[in-house]
Amino acid sequence: MKSSNPVLGRITAAAQQPTYTVPGGQPYSYGGQTYQQPAGYGYPETVQSARDVMTIDDVVVKTVSLIGAAVAAAAATWILVPTQALVPTWIAAMLVGLVLGLVISFAQITNPVILFTYALVEGVFLGAVSKAFETRWNGIVLQAVIATLGVFFIMAALYRARIIRATPKFMKVVIGAAAGLAVVMLVNFGISLFTGSAGPLRDGGGIAIIFSLICIVVAALMFVISFQQIEDGIAAGLPRKYGWLGAFGILVELVWLYLEILRLISYFQED
Repeated sequence: MKSSNPVLGRITAAAQQPTYTVPGGQPYSYGGQTYQQPAGYGYPETVQSARDVMTIDDVVVKTVSLIGAAVAAAAATWILVPTQALVPTWIAAMLVGLVLGLVISFAQITNPVILFTYALVEGVFLGAVSKAFETRWNGIVLQAVIATLGVFFIMAALYRARIIRATPKFMKVVIGAAAGLAVVMLVNFGISLFTGSAGPLRDGGGIAIIFSLICIVVAALMFVISFQQIEDGIAAGLPRKYGWLGAFGILVELVWLYLEILRLISYFQED
């Protein structure tokens, strides 16, 4: 199933390539006699061993590792960065994370060092944002974390039960909506930098609440696409390195979902 998602599109493209698991040079029996099959005879030799292919356990480990790195960086930022430096820290980390994330997405980088660097930068961003919100609204971070994990596991259960399926039309609509929302958010952020105002999309009013709800729904549906892409890669026996792309996609979606839930909760806690 082809996807236009730059984060996981390479997994789909690679999954469409033929793979072989019967190596040449293996003995075989015929008529009670054992013969040695010449290397390269009958089937192409295996490009990677069984230990070098994507598995669900390997993808889970990679995903948990990236999330763990982000959480550790967030905790360090929370402890070490003073309150007065939170806004500059989160803006700097957000810009660096945005550029690095785009590079990883479009260049389809599977280098663990670069991916862990991205996770750490996102952790700094999340730590600064979370501390700023917690300073103003006590207990909001815990609520947002619980809600984010709840949405993630609900989507995983719905996907596993095949209640929601990643059909081509579904993927096209959801990815298009996500791309459109990303452009709108970038434009709104740029305007807010020049005007000093959050604008109607982020001012806590009715439009802001609706916008956050739409973002939360789209972010949740993006998990379904990621699950499908990972499943396709595993079924095709792709090399383990592609698991990093799946883990990266899950991390990006979790960060986006958490931020939108954090904002939405804050709107209802305004005095």
